[in-house]
Amino acid sequence: MKKLFLSAFMLVGLAFSTQAQDISKNALGLRLGDNDGFGGEVSYQRGLSKNNRLELDLGWRDSNDVDAFKLVGLYQWVWNIDKGFNWYAGVGGGIGSWSYNKNGYKDDGTILLAAGDIGIEYNFDIPLQLSLDFRPELYFNSDDYRDDSFGPDIALGIRYRW
Repeated sequence: MKKLFLSAFMLVGLAFSTQAQDISKNALGLRLGDNDGFGGEVSYQRGLSKNNRLELDLGWRDSNDVDAFKLVGLYQWVWNIDKGFNWYAGVGGGIGSWSYNKNGYKDDGTILLAAGDIGIEYNFDIPLQLSLDFRPELYFNSDDYRDDSFGPDIALGIRYRW
């Protein structure tokens, strides 16, 4: 228990002692993960200050049974770990639409969600960024095709920075 408390205390101390880093004004690429059945997303980041940015992700799904899209917006705080490595955390929300058609059963609806985000990224000397993040999503309408109100999402991102 003491080790757990000490580790948590050190992690919080690290978060408050890290230096802010100049982040890219723009970054565009793909965020590849399960994303609750949406698969890949087109991802855009817009730098707002030295350590804050906005991320917009558009995911879509087109299959035999389900057609859907989802737009998620996140406000993120970015902290430098060492040279090109950063870690970040954020909060946001999203909206989407879906339609389900299987064996004559048809249904459709709207997705409303709240999301968190935590991850790590590396900015190369060339204008390339790789990231790995975890984004839990809480859905406010549980009567959709997933039959679940929580969706954890782990994804790998690759973006071009300018």
